[in-house]
Amino acid sequence: MAEDLLCKGFRLALVAAHDDDGAFRVVYLFLAGRPDRRVELECVVPKDAPAMRSLAYLSFPAGRFEREMADLYGIRPTGHPKLRRLVRHAHWPDDWYPMRNAVAPEPKFDGSGHFPFVPVEGPGVYEIPVGPVHAGLIEPGHFRFSVAGETVLRLKARLWFVHRGVEKLFEGRVASGAVELAERISGDTSVAHALAHSLAVEDALGIRLPEHVHRLRALLVELERLYNHATDMGALANDVGFAIANAHAQRIREQLLRLNATVTGHRFLRGAIRPGAVTLRALPDVAVLQSIAADVAEVAQLTLRNSLVYDRFAGTAVLHSEDARALGCLGYVARASGMRTDARLEHPTTALPVTEIAAEEGDVLARYTVRRDEYAASTDLACHLVESHTGPVDYAATPDLPHAANRSGIGIVEGWRGTVVHRVELDAANRITRAKVVDPSWFNWPALPVAMADTIVPDFPLANKSFNQSYAGNDL
Repeated sequence: MAEDLLCKGFRLALVAAHDDDGAFRVVYLFLAGRPDRRVELECVVPKDAPAMRSLAYLSFPAGRFEREMADLYGIRPTGHPKLRRLVRHAHWPDDWYPMRNAVAPEPKFDGSGHFPFVPVEGPGVYEIPVGPVHAGLIEPGHFRFSVAGETVLRLKARLWFVHRGVEKLFEGRVASGAVELAERISGDTSVAHALAHSLAVEDALGIRLPEHVHRLRALLVELERLYNHATDMGALANDVGFAIANAHAQRIREQLLRLNATVTGHRFLRGAIRPGAVTLRALPDVAVLQSIAADVAEVAQLTLRNSLVYDRFAGTAVLHSEDARALGCLGYVARASGMRTDARLEHPTTALPVTEIAAEEGDVLARYTVRRDEYAASTDLACHLVESHTGPVDYAATPDLPHAANRSGIGIVEGWRGTVVHRVELDAANRITRAKVVDPSWFNWPALPVAMADTIVPDFPLANKSFNQSYAGNDL
C-alpha cells in the first residue's frame, strides 16, 4: 500500500509511533496535493518483539523516520540498510527509550561512546571537524568535512544536541492549552507551528471556523515569512563580505518586528493563534508593507549587482532537482531546485491568490532569488488579505469542546521554511496523548551535505546560510 501511494505521487510526511500499553502502533501519514489528499496507514507492533518491516527501500525519509523510532521507542525496522543511531548520541544507554509510557527515570549518562563517521581515505585527504560549539550565535551542530585540498569530498552533519523531548512534553496537556509549547518548537517559526498545532486539534475535535478566521491566520503566516526572508537575504550578503546589505536588512527586520508588535502585541507574533481562535490587535498598514517591500527590492538589487557577491552566489552548493526530490525537500530549498511544492495550494484551509515562485539552478543564487521573489509575493498576498478583510479582527469558538472517544487530527501549514505538519491524538477528556511534529528542517537538513559535494570549504558558511535550517525544529 505504501509503495502504491508513493507511485501515485503521495509523499511520506510523517511517521508517528505510539505506546498503547498493550502494543506499539505506528502511523504513516501520506500527503498529496492539488487536490488535498491525506492517507494514514497503521501498523500494530507487539511489545515482546518490537520489530516491523523497513520502508527505507521505498524512500529516504522513511529510513530516517524509522531510525528516529528505533532510538526513541525501541521499534526495530527489519531490513533497514543503515540502522545507525540518529537522535540518541553515543552516551545514551542502549536500553533506555524515553518515549515509552513506562520508561524508567532518566538514567546516568556515561559520557563515553563514539559516533561512527565514515572515513574517506586517499592521498592528501584530511578531516576538518567543526562544532558542535560554534563561535557565533548559532545552535549546536557538528559537521565533519573530508577534504582534498579545499574541495569537500564528503560532509556529515551530526545534530540532536538540543533534543528537548518536546513531543513528550505535549502528553497529558489539555487540547486547548498546549499552543504555547507549539510556539516554542522553533522560535522563528512560532506562527506556523502554533497554527499547525491548532489545526490538528481543531481537526480532532471537529471544530469548524469561519472563512475570515483562516484568512487572518494566513496573514500572520505571511508576516512571519516577511521578517525571516528579509533577515536571510541580509545574512547571505554578509557571508560574502557585503556588510552594507546586511545592515539594511537588519534595519528592515526591526521595522517588521515592530509592525508585528502592533498587529499582535508580540514581535514574533506569539499569542495570536490558539485552537478555535485568532486574536489581532489591528491589521497592518498596507502602505507600510508596500514601502518596506520596495526597500527590500532595492537592497536585493544592490546585492546582486555587486559582481563579487553574484560570483560567490552563482554555481555554489548546487542541489540538483533529482536529489531534492529523492530527499523529499520542502519550501524554498525545494523550489530553488525546480520542485513545485507549497502547502498553501496543496493543503489549503482557505483559497488564497498565492503566486508560485520557482527557480531551476539549485545553487545559493537560486535560494537567494526565491527568497527575494517570495518576499514580494508574500507582501502582495498580505496586502490583499488586509484590504479584503471585513469584520472583527478576533474570534473565539465556543469554549465547550466536544468529548468523545479517542480522536486524531492533522494540521498542515506552509511556514516560511516550508511545510510544517502536526498530528495529535486526544483521549476522551480532551487531553493530548500523542503529538508528532515535523518541521521542514527534518527533510531539508540531509540536503546540505549533498549540495556541499565538490564545494570548497570556505563556501560552507554561505551554503549553510542559504539552506538556513532550524536546529531546534529538527532536534525536538
